[in-house]
Amino acid sequence: MNLIISTLKKDDLYNKKIIENIQKNINNVEVIYAEDMNIKGCIGCNRCWLVTPGICTIKDDYERLLIKFLQAKQVVFITDLRLGFVSYKLKNIFDRILPLLTMNLRFKNGQMRHCLRYKKHYKMGLIYKGNGNREFLEKWLERVMINLDGTSIGTYNIENEEEILNALINC
Repeated sequence: MNLIISTLKKDDLYNKKIIENIQKNINNVEVIYAEDMNIKGCIGCNRCWLVTPGICTIKDDYERLLIKFLQAKQVVFITDLRLGFVSYKLKNIFDRILPLLTMNLRFKNGQMRHCLRYKKHYKMGLIYKGNGNREFLEKWLERVMINLDGTSIGTYNIENEEEILNALINC
């Protein structure tokens, strides 16, 4: 399954158009709209590592996303930019990804990283709406994927439909 998580409003014209085009060109796409979800910020309690391994202590709608991350072949996030960075809702989603990792550490490419809890290779991409520094967003997503021992599909402005589709089809 290919997963799209959008923090944009369902009726946003760019959002509707890109999701329709992705669904038209890629099989087995599930879309989740974060606007309908209650996702709180991580409180840094580490309970998902120490007390309830793999399960976040915060009881909100995030657990549904965590399960979908484990099922998806690739995950694409759609967000608007605020001050040149992803929306607070998407940042909350990424901050809460800790249950996919363990507190155990290892070296990878000369850097200390947490070990994955599950044997899975994550592929994630970012589609953004608004003005931002694409190079900065690429670097941020690459760093996230290093932490998840995964692969970045890349970052794309929502207006560049052909580039987005080519990247998703060829990944």
